[in-house]
Amino acid sequence: MPAQGAPWPPPTMAAAYREMARDAMWYAGDPERLARVADRREHTPHRADQDGRSGRRSLWGRQSADYPRKRERRLHVPLPGDIATVAADLLFAEMPAITTPDTTTTDYLAKAIDTARVHSLLLGAAEQASAMSGIFLRLTWDRGIVPDRPIPTTVQPDNAVPEYAFGHLRAVTFWRELDSGDTQTIYRHLERHEPGRIVHALYEGTPDNIGRAVPLTEHPETAGLVESLGEDGVSVDTGIPMLTAVYVPNMTPNRLHRSSPMGRSDYAAPIHDQFAALDDVWTSWMRDIRLARARLVVPDGYLTSLGPGQGAAFDDDREVYSTLNMPPTEAGGITLSQFSIRVAEHQQTAEALTRKAVESAGYSAQSFGLEAAGEAITATEVDDRKGRSTTTTKKKAGHWRSSLADFLYAYQLLAVAQFGARITAERPTVEFRLDAAESEQSKATTLELLARAGAVSTATKVKYRSPDLDDTAVQAEVAAILAETGMGAPDPIEQFPLG
Repeated sequence: MPAQGAPWPPPTMAAAYREMARDAMWYAGDPERLARVADRREHTPHRADQDGRSGRRSLWGRQSADYPRKRERRLHVPLPGDIATVAADLLFAEMPAITTPDTTTTDYLAKAIDTARVHSLLLGAAEQASAMSGIFLRLTWDRGIVPDRPIPTTVQPDNAVPEYAFGHLRAVTFWRELDSGDTQTIYRHLERHEPGRIVHALYEGTPDNIGRAVPLTEHPETAGLVESLGEDGVSVDTGIPMLTAVYVPNMTPNRLHRSSPMGRSDYAAPIHDQFAALDDVWTSWMRDIRLARARLVVPDGYLTSLGPGQGAAFDDDREVYSTLNMPPTEAGGITLSQFSIRVAEHQQTAEALTRKAVESAGYSAQSFGLEAAGEAITATEVDDRKGRSTTTTKKKAGHWRSSLADFLYAYQLLAVAQFGARITAERPTVEFRLDAAESEQSKATTLELLARAGAVSTATKVKYRSPDLDDTAVQAEVAAILAETGMGAPDPIEQFPLG
């Protein structure tokens, strides 16, 4: 735990937290927040922002020269959030297959994953990890809420202070700010996870200082923890030899901190400039639409008086006007003012910026619905163009496969130690179903080539076509195919059952 009066957040995490805050700002996509950040840069003379650029040149910090209090109408394109969502969908659109050598343990995990809504938890965790460089998966328990099993949760990396040894997480302190009703006094709850135990502490401090340690009973949100603490009054024994938290990096290495085991965000190419430029383009496009509204310029004689002191108005639905006492060739008639909208220029620029941003993030433009304009392509070419997304997703799956296996193993150990689960804890095998997105046409082409070469059995064809079928369903499908095609010879599957 930190020493009393120590600066907070810890100086060792200051740079990482700043980068996470910037990524979180774009991920949230709140225009007001973007404007506030730009305002702070705008009113700090001779000070560059984190990207080395002045806030005065930013769309979100720009003001009208003629009317300083009037801000330009802005439009934010939520591409950062879209990147994070697509990244999560590519990983966890389908729940990975979780198996162990013990059938009872596998069944227990399957039920626990469904009951605890782990699939939804992982989808959200992967999306946040994409934006925030990684995510922590944490195990806790509260018998008053869930009486019979541990509770899996997530913690954002900007609320964690990890400790590593040789690249392995050996302890982590999670922290959160509690409501104190005073902007100058801040209560922070610290939860330190170590192998075998969890330590709790409550600090009363200021926005930039941890302050002094106070009893957990001094805040209602931590007072309930006292009943579950051990004899030392600050910790809880987990009963298992490993951590009850794991870290899943989004991607590695971290380019700004090369020696750090922390991951990097999908925005860390960096592509913040592309996000800002895309907002510029869409805002300019909408400005063209506003300026292109038809406006009429009429002489004073065309205005209808509304009465003494009420001014005058022009009825644009009126069909007949009396002539004015002027030559018809003089410039005194109705003039239509309507500007053109530069649709093609804005659309092409926006698509180019979007392509560059998503490709820099490691994904194919096709994953975001951007196809080649007017170009006819085959299904094989479509799969090839999606190869970049597939490669990035497989790289991420490698991080998740290992960390998720550790997390589910810790879940089993905790279920046995704290809830008496009657299972043999086994570190599971996690297999991602990343081929689920393969097109049916591509599968058919592959099977046709293999069959033509005589290199695949009917059972393998069925299993490749429908990987979710169990062995019994595969055997039934094979039998039906052989019966319909008249190939009644015994199938090898009967002699060699699928394992």
